[in-house]
Amino acid sequence: MLSGPDRVERLSGTGTKMSNRVVCREASHAGSWYTASGPQLNAQLEGWLSQVQSTKRPARAIIAPHAGYTYCGSCAAHAYKQVDPAITRRIFILGPSHHVPLSRCALSSVDIYRTPLYDLRIDQKIYGELWKTGMFERMSLQTDEDEHSIEMHLPYTAKAMESHKDEFTIIPVLVGALSESKEQEFGKLFSKYLADPSNLFVVSSDFCHWGQRFRYSYYDESQGEIYRSIEHLDKMGMSIIEQLDPVSFSNYLKKYHNTICGRHPIGVLLNAITELQKNGMNMSFSFLNYAQSSQCRSWQDSSVSYAAGALTVH
Repeated sequence: MLSGPDRVERLSGTGTKMSNRVVCREASHAGSWYTASGPQLNAQLEGWLSQVQSTKRPARAIIAPHAGYTYCGSCAAHAYKQVDPAITRRIFILGPSHHVPLSRCALSSVDIYRTPLYDLRIDQKIYGELWKTGMFERMSLQTDEDEHSIEMHLPYTAKAMESHKDEFTIIPVLVGALSESKEQEFGKLFSKYLADPSNLFVVSSDFCHWGQRFRYSYYDESQGEIYRSIEHLDKMGMSIIEQLDPVSFSNYLKKYHNTICGRHPIGVLLNAITELQKNGMNMSFSFLNYAQSSQCRSWQDSSVSYAAGALTVH
């Protein structure tokens, strides 16, 4: 595995690679966040997917969680079940940055993302188009492998697409802490890709992170138990996302400060949708599942919420 500096050396000033050696990102969270065993992982994903209906196919975009699969594997299945592998050729995966400060969006420096199922190929043609805009930076291999928000979608992507596994590419994008105007700019940029039925957008986000360890303890006692208050808060946000209104979503976040870690990728998606609606495209978004890692009943408890949903174009 190449170390960071060696990798950087081989990126020319244009951000394109200077040598034709293939560089891989290892499945760094396999063996901890999900099983490293291909057959075992395949059986788990199959189990979760088999329990879910495909009511919103074909999805043009999905929102799904990025926690360990024991916590959110069954929730994520509701989103991935809506993916149609027969028409999907490019999969854009937008994940929030958890470890590095980033004010824009970043592209990977590698060619291949490994999974225990099979390797996924990055679309260097689309990467070239995005890089040319000057709106992106490059993430180091270290940043890439430390981050879990994109990786947790790779096994599900590989599984959903297995019937067409040599016929699609991925476009991983690490999304920074964007201002509202930047979310608009990136939304505009990605809208032309979202307009293409052969593209799928995967937006990586968990919902409320509640408890002292997350420094967030909003509680509306009129809702009853703490976990009910959390659910009410999340579902308020989810219904605003379903209205496809980026401004209302921003206002909701400003008012309640809900700890939705993928709020910026969601903001980019909502802005891309708004752009397409201006051009007369008719779309709807529905959440299909909601779950919590545990039910909080006291101030000592903590939980993370998960939601899965799909965007369809009519």
